[in-house]
Amino acid sequence: MNQLEQLKQYSVVVADTGNVESIAQFSPRDATTNPSLILKAAKSPEYRSILMQALSSSKNVPLDDAMDAVIVQFGLEILKNVSGRVSSEVDARLSFDTDATVKRARRIFARYLAAGISGDRILIKIAATWEGIQAARILATEGIRTNLTLVFNLSQAIACADAKVQLISPFVGRIYDWHKKTLGGQWDAATMSGVNDPGVKSVSNIYHFYKNQGVETEIMAASFRSVEQVISLAGCDLLTISPALLEQMQASNDKLVPSLKYDQQISASETREVLTEAQFRLQMNRDAMATEKLAEGIRLFEEDTLSLEALVTEILSAKTSK
Repeated sequence: MNQLEQLKQYSVVVADTGNVESIAQFSPRDATTNPSLILKAAKSPEYRSILMQALSSSKNVPLDDAMDAVIVQFGLEILKNVSGRVSSEVDARLSFDTDATVKRARRIFARYLAAGISGDRILIKIAATWEGIQAARILATEGIRTNLTLVFNLSQAIACADAKVQLISPFVGRIYDWHKKTLGGQWDAATMSGVNDPGVKSVSNIYHFYKNQGVETEIMAASFRSVEQVISLAGCDLLTISPALLEQMQASNDKLVPSLKYDQQISASETREVLTEAQFRLQMNRDAMATEKLAEGIRLFEEDTLSLEALVTEILSAKTSK
């Protein structure tokens, strides 16, 4: 049994890609997308037909409607190849606007429903800012499930749990990157690997906090840099992994032993920790890594959204001129 098959015994494997063929190859249960992954797929000649199909009825419509059509069309193609859910992201530029995030999430969700997709197969991806988390709280009351992304510390995880978020995505690799860059010449790869990897440690802390608090929100570790990081979090609820790492694991028959375990005999805490907005913002401000990486992540997603909009606008302009 290869490592990928072994991993599926301990964690739900999710494909972190917009590449439909890769998803079919590795048979994950779920799949996640973001503006960067959709942009990469949309630029590929093999997926041009999906892009054109999405925009076939988008002539003379607002650009944001056309963008929603593209996002959902790729999601629909992905859902043909997974038995579970797909995550589709709200425009990163709305990350600090609760009302606008809620409205955009409802629109994306409605498009999936109109295409005949059951609501339990859709996760709306939102950045884990305070405003994004409050949007998720509202959406949860409407039966719209969310995936809060760009999670970098426990404060974000606590706020998401209180908002009854369906799933959070803590970013292992980006935490690792920040600490490696910050330490510079003092970075010791040997001692900062495996369970001592700062990204792995962050997710492990969230995992044990959630289990001890009886939190039902799912944890989906994301942004892996190596197979070692993946193996170090085997046992986490879900792991969303790039095709390159999935391929490495599929090619290896090395034994995989889960590092992340929880003693189910430990009773959950009766007191659920809750953060006010002021407490959340203060704790985020104290955490330079989380503050910097959250801001950077939103900026990068915004840049790729703008690039995708430029591509969509080019196609729509060509259609209009005909």
